[in-house]
Amino acid sequence: MMADKCNIKKDDKVKVIAGKDKGKIGKVLKVNRKNNRLLVEKINIVKRHTRPSQNNRQGGIIEKEMPIQWSNVMVMCNKCVTPARVKMQRLEDGNKVRVCVKCGETLDA
Repeated sequence: MMADKCNIKKDDKVKVIAGKDKGKIGKVLKVNRKNNRLLVEKINIVKRHTRPSQNNRQGGIIEKEMPIQWSNVMVMCNKCVTPARVKMQRLEDGNKVRVCVKCGETLDA
């Protein structure tokens, strides 16, 4: 399976546009380009039933974040404070940066 082009990076602020957590905003903790998935803070939380083990003596039900498909989220633009489509642009010095399509603000600091 070939990985699609994903313009989302770690520590980006994203808004969920589809699924059970639609409308929520969170920070990207991890990007898995091989499976086209993102781990987003406080998004797609599931309950995991665990039995007692060496590192978890108590056992019981643990709530944890699960990865979400990257096509179900959009990057938040800091200037126009909305979910934004992203285009790549080359600067004069040759660097590539991500740019908000709506307002033209660069997303890379």
